[in-house]
Amino acid sequence: MKRVTILVLDSLGIGALPDAEKYGDKGADTFGNVKKAMESQGGLKIPNLLELGFGNIENVANGELVHKSPKGSYGRLAEKSSGKDTITGHWELAGLYTKTPFKTYPDGFPTDFIKRFEQRIGIETLGNYAASGTEIIEELGSLHEKTGKPIIYTSADSVFQIAANTAIIPLEKLYGFCEIAREMLVGDIACGRVIARPYIIENGKRVRTTGRKDYAVSPHGKTLLDNVKEAGKTVYCIGKINDLFNGQGVTVNIHTDDNADGIDKTIEALNMNFAGLIFVNLVDFDSKYGHRRDALGYGKCLEAFDRRLPEILAAMKEDDALILCADHGTDPTHGGWDHTREYVPAVIYGARIKAGIDIGTRASFADVGATAADMLEVASSAETGESFRDELIDLRG
Repeated sequence: MKRVTILVLDSLGIGALPDAEKYGDKGADTFGNVKKAMESQGGLKIPNLLELGFGNIENVANGELVHKSPKGSYGRLAEKSSGKDTITGHWELAGLYTKTPFKTYPDGFPTDFIKRFEQRIGIETLGNYAASGTEIIEELGSLHEKTGKPIIYTSADSVFQIAANTAIIPLEKLYGFCEIAREMLVGDIACGRVIARPYIIENGKRVRTTGRKDYAVSPHGKTLLDNVKEAGKTVYCIGKINDLFNGQGVTVNIHTDDNADGIDKTIEALNMNFAGLIFVNLVDFDSKYGHRRDALGYGKCLEAFDRRLPEILAAMKEDDALILCADHGTDPTHGGWDHTREYVPAVIYGARIKAGIDIGTRASFADVGATAADMLEVASSAETGESFRDELIDLRG
């Protein structure tokens, strides 16, 4: 294959993993519960995903969405790494396991660290507890806007998030605060991601903007991205992929405002003529609906993606392969507001990809990275999973 596109439908889990109870996620099923919620709207309408074989994946919707003649191939992926956060999921997709979970701060960050951080940025902070991002800016927004103090919060993930009204703390200054936090959150107090969470007041409401920026730790080893780049091919990253890998292995970084923009940018990339990897994250499912526990919004977002899916397929060339997958679950009907530990889908399509092949339940997300490396004929990382390329491509063709 000349080019492989890995498109991550952020948080589209398809059922709890066997060890989900250990993470407090027993019974989680992002897709299944979104589908149930959409019954009040006349049902979830995703004909294009179903035509590719999404409904044929084991245990998806109890087999109610099976397509008799799917155009793609399909299976489900189990997470081998410890954790259920965004970095862990994406790194594993690219062939790098996380054996020790990133440190989390359910009771907030240590007081001595916060004091040192405040000294570095020259101002006191607000918050420093686990919260929903949309809720905390309502709880502390007025005080922040009166005092100029940035809002600090975290979640069940390993994240240090800084929220600010950009009329009070300009975006570049907010990014500067995040860069200082990223520099400090290492060693015994290491944290997976520092995230800038800017917002504005629009029609009297506090609304988060598309200026979000993630500052991740660097991968602890080589990934699919490194191997594709070292082979002299393009690594074209769309959405927050560049941030999640801290730029490692990336040759082109494209920012997106939302899912629609991400789809537009993916089609633009497919219409270009280059060899290598297109790696896309569509984050709205997770950030706008999963974390906000909005099952109907999630379903409508999934329908919106499905309506655009034919445009993506039409832009693909003869030697293109597309792998649709996810990085974790975020069941909007589950308690709390955090990710859920689930199986994720793998749907594979291309002119040279066999149709209707069930690749089964894979032992690791890393099988995606191994397959992409195999298709592109580049090296795999030392920790990579098992490729399913030969099940899908007639090598005699």
